Amino acid sequence: MSPSPERRGEILATAAEVFAAQGYNATTVRKIADAAGMLAGSLYYHFDSKESMLDEILSTFLDELWARYDTVLAAGLGPRETIVALVTESFREIDRHRAAVAIYQKESKHLQTQQGFGYLADSQVKFEKAWLGSLERGVAAKVFRADLDIRLTYRFVRDTVWVAASWYRPGGQHSPEEIARQYLSMVLEGIALRE
Repeated sequence: MSPSPERRGEILATAAEVFAAQGYNATTVRKIADAAGMLAGSLYYHFDSKESMLDEILSTFLDELWARYDTVLAAGLGPRETIVALVTESFREIDRHRAAVAIYQKESKHLQTQQGFGYLADSQVKFEKAWLGSLERGVAAKVFRADLDIRLTYRFVRDTVWVAASWYRPGGQHSPEEIARQYLSMVLEGIALRE
């Protein structure tokens, strides 16, 4: 009898929460099993290692994120609309995969040097290309300021959006779309009162 996909998904969701809270290195198979309400040995019925659990958590998140980002990037939107759509999709992913985003934020720099996690470095290059390209198009089209430091702007927007995984809770007061709208208002319009 093979493990059910539902139980496997539950275990992965639990593992993601434990990795996000305690960090990858501090998390043991026993801690994941305890949180999932099972014996540590029983986890091996579903996964061959904690590394394989982490890999599945991160690759599932990134595959879904890139499917959505690729749709945005292929849509032929203007630079401003592309940035709006990328930020909105980012918050939707935080809503769907908050723990995976938190793990990615904390662990990806270290993990991308580990065997089997090279795709994290590839994804980082792809992130930069997508965001920097959209910002550069905006400057060239005179949609964004000519004096904009593209790389600094990218880092600011990236960090501002993704750090939300540390405080965001699904089902909270604001939807992902509302949070994206508020962030975009601050990024694109500023916070100073207009005269």
